[in-house]
Amino acid sequence: MKKLVSLFLALILALGLSIPAMAEGTTLSVAAIETAYGSEIWQEVTAAFTELTGIQVDLVTDKNLEDVISAPMKAGDFPDVVHLATGRPAALTETLIKENLLEDITDVLSMTVPGEDKLVSEKIAGGFTESSLTNPYGDGKTYMAPMFYSPCGLFYNAGLFEEKGWEVPETWDEMWALGDTAAAEGIALFAYPTAGYFDAFFYALLYECGGPEFFTQATNYAEGIWDTEEAQLAFDIVAKLATYTEKSVPSNANNDNFTKNQQLILDNKALFMPNGNWVIGEMADAPRAEGFKWGFTALPAVTEGGDRYSYTWFEQLWIPSEAANKDAAKQFVAFMYSDVAAEIFAKGGAIQPIVGFADKLEGDNKIYYSIYDNGAKAALGSFAATDPVEGVNFADTVFGTINSLVSGDKTQEQWIEQIKTDSDLLRQALK
Repeated sequence: MKKLVSLFLALILALGLSIPAMAEGTTLSVAAIETAYGSEIWQEVTAAFTELTGIQVDLVTDKNLEDVISAPMKAGDFPDVVHLATGRPAALTETLIKENLLEDITDVLSMTVPGEDKLVSEKIAGGFTESSLTNPYGDGKTYMAPMFYSPCGLFYNAGLFEEKGWEVPETWDEMWALGDTAAAEGIALFAYPTAGYFDAFFYALLYECGGPEFFTQATNYAEGIWDTEEAQLAFDIVAKLATYTEKSVPSNANNDNFTKNQQLILDNKALFMPNGNWVIGEMADAPRAEGFKWGFTALPAVTEGGDRYSYTWFEQLWIPSEAANKDAAKQFVAFMYSDVAAEIFAKGGAIQPIVGFADKLEGDNKIYYSIYDNGAKAALGSFAATDPVEGVNFADTVFGTINSLVSGDKTQEQWIEQIKTDSDLLRQALK
């Protein structure tokens, strides 16, 4: 690692690029969630940052990071930088968002990446700092930096399609036609791990049905938005897809048995499932049909020649507003988009949303991370955070109800009415 950084520094000096001023005596507190990517990559990245800037780093990583940092934060002892995404059960990041405890890091985008001559905004891929996942208040300011991203779309067995001579559908009409063809051979068109996986699917579908402006209105609970033709189109597609879903899926759509639903694709019992690229590792040791090959595609377009979308799920890095070393923390955030940091992260399988970085990848990774180079558009964002509303969990209402649509326990109309009711309540809480 030291050899790599030394070579990097030598290159910087040879090119006459500037190195940020050393900050002797400064110790930056960095807390990062330990996921499947491991903690070693964080140790290497922080070491590279220290050698480049002179800023020491006190690094804490843990699989249950919330348990480690919550109590000290309540006592006023905040880390300077935190890598902890939204969407986790403890909802710590969401809590800080609601309590306005995140630092505005918009100015980081105009900073020069430490050790390079490009601005941070020039390194981050387009659209990644323009969604509610980084700009949660809709005020045009960035509070969270986009980190490791995973394109989400429909996974399938490319080997089966080659064997059958089937084409991957490019429109929903072609999707339904293929579903009928597959059903004649005892194969379901669709499966999903858990209903929660419909988040990425539904967000991409909203983009397809109404475009970015419609998506923004829908995810901010605009009055009457669920009564529009665009919303009805999205509802109709999901409801129809439920009728093409393998009927055993709801019973296994939980944290204990979700791999059984994923196995349906490997066993040629279902054609498509929504997922992220982590599924490859999850199912690495699972049995599979002869000739199985992972395939990956964006959602089919609503109309022929229409836009196709693939949702991008990414993690977030942020600075608490109570951090003691904000200037050094912003340098650290900027360093996350350096080539040195990106290549270290990539060794652990964590890919940064950096322009052109997919060109450096190989094998399956190049297929998945280059999906946006093959005509698909990136869907970004999620339902806006609001003050808590008693009895309302919009994710359960919108996504969790899919199980009941598949099983027949709820009708499409009941699902839509609950979405409208909860959306109205959340709109008031958003104000």
